[in-house]
Amino acid sequence: MIAKKYDASKDKQFQILDQNGKVVNEKFEPNLPKETLLKMYKTAVLGRSADIKALQYQRQGRMLTYAPNMGQEAAQIGVAAAMEPQDWNSPMYRELNLQLYRGVTLESVFLYWYGNERGSIRPDGVRVLPTNIIIGSQSNLAAGLAMASKIRKQPEVTVFTIGDGGTAHGEFYEGLNFAATYNAPVVAVIQNNQYAISTPVRKASKSESLAQKGAAFGIPFVQVDGNDMLAMYVVAKEAMDRARKGEGPTLIEAFTYRMGPHTTSDDPSIYRTKEEENEWAKKDPIARFKTYLINKGYWSEEEEAKLVEDVNNEIGETFKKVESYGAKVELMEIFEHTYAEMTPQLKEQYEDMKKYLEGAK
Repeated sequence: MIAKKYDASKDKQFQILDQNGKVVNEKFEPNLPKETLLKMYKTAVLGRSADIKALQYQRQGRMLTYAPNMGQEAAQIGVAAAMEPQDWNSPMYRELNLQLYRGVTLESVFLYWYGNERGSIRPDGVRVLPTNIIIGSQSNLAAGLAMASKIRKQPEVTVFTIGDGGTAHGEFYEGLNFAATYNAPVVAVIQNNQYAISTPVRKASKSESLAQKGAAFGIPFVQVDGNDMLAMYVVAKEAMDRARKGEGPTLIEAFTYRMGPHTTSDDPSIYRTKEEENEWAKKDPIARFKTYLINKGYWSEEEEAKLVEDVNNEIGETFKKVESYGAKVELMEIFEHTYAEMTPQLKEQYEDMKKYLEGAK
């Protein structure tokens, strides 16, 4: 088991691709089909480009607050690629690439950040919960979902994702402890992007690694180079297989870096240096994976240029569509999306608000 060989409590980190795109751990290089590798790469390019455009749209006053994902593409897509169609994801709010890979549309992502709750509606069969803003609560939701799968004897695994700052919240421990105690089919993925908004990890935790917090739950844990798409895939796949066999949760720490701001209301130049950003830029997850694909003969610069042109056109057309209808929200929508059927209290609140607005005309 990788977690045993790469003991995070002994400062060991699992890696397959180095920052130059060279395979440094051949034993673990996954034998993935070309089409899967290309899907992983193309999703990353789409996610990065959509991130950059979303920042621009927000700066132009055309989108609400947005949480960029730049730099964390491998940590998200490696996990997504290891999941089966029937598996669930309980996401945090910074999860663009995982959502895109799993079938959430870019239109719905933009719609959500535009402020329209219809952006949380998933296509049929896409098992990704709505974006979760409440830090840590994705752990409890995952434990509940996984227990339901276990009781119903369904071969489903629930992956929950959380930031490094989220591991200081109580719900992270409550949910994962419950899942560990009952051997629920859960895979927990910490995206350690080095900062909880402006607080660096070294000031928020005395743990040598965040992965080793798994020791308290009695579950396997491993720290992975979170900018290595292949390493993230291999570790997540092993954890998924283990959970599916009834052996309980695994805790994975993806050691990565948030290349952009925390959100569009943040200015990282206040709390980190250009030198630090430049060092992490050398470890860019997309650049190293592109080199890997080119070296395998699966990709070329000509195909890259065409892909960039296509995704930019797709992003522009998608946002133009969202702008055409995104601001049109009916009063009922504010109340009807929480439950399958509105509770009596919500119906009462809706009628009160409706009367209030009619009186204000």
